[in-house]
Amino acid sequence: MESIDTELAARIRQDIIMGVFKEDERLSEARLCEIYDVSRTPIRLALRLLEREKLIRRGEGRGYTVYVPTVEEILQAVQVRGHLESLAARLMAQSEHKAQHLPHMARAIETIDKTVRQADFGDAAKRQAQAANKVFHSTILNACGNEYVGFTCDQISHLPMLAVGSMVFDRTTSESSDQMERGLFRLHLGNAQHQVIFEAIEKGDAVRAEGMMREHSHTMVDYIRTFERKDDSLSVADLIAYSGAEPLTFGQ
Repeated sequence: MESIDTELAARIRQDIIMGVFKEDERLSEARLCEIYDVSRTPIRLALRLLEREKLIRRGEGRGYTVYVPTVEEILQAVQVRGHLESLAARLMAQSEHKAQHLPHMARAIETIDKTVRQADFGDAAKRQAQAANKVFHSTILNACGNEYVGFTCDQISHLPMLAVGSMVFDRTTSESSDQMERGLFRLHLGNAQHQVIFEAIEKGDAVRAEGMMREHSHTMVDYIRTFERKDDSLSVADLIAYSGAEPLTFGQ
């Protein structure tokens, strides 16, 4: 169970990213206490966390100002995560203990394969694929033998599309059978890359594992660039919609 300040930070973070609070808007402790109906202590702790994440900046006096990350900054963070995951794949391939983790990756690949074979790309299928994708990627990060790789990924995981296992879905996939087939093809292609990464790690081919993971991670950058070409006004909130992420709920 999360502490009240961690949960509060998540609520404020979502409101910033979704545009409830605007760029450079001033946030005072008193105002936030009123909005979220909590005391000053959890607000103060939540603000310190968000300041470390660079979503707010200390302003003049006792308040803070809002900083909304740009799409370009999200792209930069995705590139960083891609390099970290590539390193993790290489390290896991070299690990003496990789065998015990491989079954988790194999089951994740099979789950995504089943999703593709169902020929149904609705919300339930997307959630199933995302859950399996998270297992695949988190297994590599956890089994690479270098705790700082996962730790560094965690530092940017609060940003849209930066959580481990995040996937990108074109929102038009449900509009026609052609779009759905295109979405399923992308899912199949990504999972084919998973299979190559899995086999390289299993065989201890560190160079192959690292190279394919780098290519696999760069796919998200390509997709975001595609969405930018479709919509010049693409926002961070749009990226959340493209990622298929559901709004957070609290207090349940």
